[in-house]
Amino acid sequence: MLDPRKLHLLRELARRGTIAAVAEAVTFTPSAVSQQLSALEREAGVPLLERTGRTVTLTPAGHLLVEHAQAVLEQLERASAALAAARGGPSGPLRIGAFPTAARVLLPPALAALTGAHPGLEPMVAEIDPADVSAALRAGELDVALVHEYDFVPPVTDASIETEALFSEPMYLTDRPSIAAARGDGWITNKPGTLCHTMAIRACQAAGFEPLVRHHIDDFDTVLAFAAAGHGVALVPHLAAAGQRVAHGPHPPAAGPDVPLGPHPQAAGPAHGVRLTRLPLSRRTLAAFRKGNGAHPAIVAAVTAFRAAVTHLPL
Repeated sequence: MLDPRKLHLLRELARRGTIAAVAEAVTFTPSAVSQQLSALEREAGVPLLERTGRTVTLTPAGHLLVEHAQAVLEQLERASAALAAARGGPSGPLRIGAFPTAARVLLPPALAALTGAHPGLEPMVAEIDPADVSAALRAGELDVALVHEYDFVPPVTDASIETEALFSEPMYLTDRPSIAAARGDGWITNKPGTLCHTMAIRACQAAGFEPLVRHHIDDFDTVLAFAAAGHGVALVPHLAAAGQRVAHGPHPPAAGPDVPLGPHPQAAGPAHGVRLTRLPLSRRTLAAFRKGNGAHPAIVAAVTAFRAAVTHLPL
């Protein structure tokens, strides 16, 4: 009989590439991971790993078993969700991941609604970049997360993760009428490795140039303060730009399919004086959770609270 816990380790090895990375993700020692994988090979009766020095790769049988492991682990998630539903209403810890803008704007009203409707739930929030969410969900560090996707950047969730779309928002450029017009400017981007940074770089590349990045800042309020002080140009999403005066570009995009755009706030925000041009680019926010776990009462309650909170956003 194949052990699901060992199948989980094999799946992580297929995704992370090294035993050391798997060990770090599951808080085992590398030797413990190696022992578990060796035991899985004995259970399977065929070689699953090919070891060359310190390098470990999956054999064809190993790749085949990973495909089946995903289905097995997904079915176990469904079983866990069904048992939770049989026990009654959602209760206990609920680990929520969120990128900073969502944590600041969406989560406070969502958590108020969630705990008001389900006082037995214990939400615990951790800020996380969407690029790291899939691994955190697979490792069981999170139960549900808010992630975003940008134009020019492929989705970051993998085949083990399900998502539900929540809303879409446009992107703005500070103090320039178009990205092409900012070719010679210094840029303010998020830190390398984040989706926001990748989106900014690729948007500039699509306009025909490589941006000269002067500052790496993740907090959009700080980004807007730097832009207001003349220290560079930046791309910012609508929720970060809410409260700024907006100068619409010549080709504003249509509203996203999930939430129509409403009136734009006109009062100055924390970095007042920044002129913002709406671009034909968007950021989409989604709820993410492990495949098979979408019917878990706590996940259903969380996504319902997220959707309710979206109706109060300044979109």
